[in-house]
Amino acid sequence: MLSPRATPGTRPGTHPREDRTTDLMRWAAFSCVLVPVVLLWYGTSLAGTAGTALGLAAVTAVCRVLLRRSERYAARLLAEDHTPQAHHRGRHQRTGSGSHRGGRHSGGNSPVG
Repeated sequence: MLSPRATPGTRPGTHPREDRTTDLMRWAAFSCVLVPVVLLWYGTSLAGTAGTALGLAAVTAVCRVLLRRSERYAARLLAEDHTPQAHHRGRHQRTGSGSHRGGRHSGGNSPVG
C-alpha cells in the first residue's frame, strides 16, 4: 500500500489519495501521448499509430471512470460505517433449531417399501 506523501505541490483541502489518483491520470495521459510518438519514431504507420493512440485513450478513460467510481463507493462505505445500524442476520444465520437444517431426515412421513 502506498503511504500518503506530503509534497509541496499538494493542494490544501485535498486528500492524499485524490492527489495520487490525479498523478496516476496525468501519467496515463502522458503515456497516451508518448507511446504514439515513439511508435512514429520507430517507423510504424500513421494509421497503426492512430489506432494505438485511440485504444490507449479509450482504456485510460474507462480506467479513470472505474477508479473514480470505486473511490466514491469507498467513501460511501466509510460514511455508512460510522452510522449505527441494526444488526442484520443473513439467510444462513438464523437462530433456533428447526427441522429444516439440511441433511437427510430419518423417519417421518416416508413410505416404507
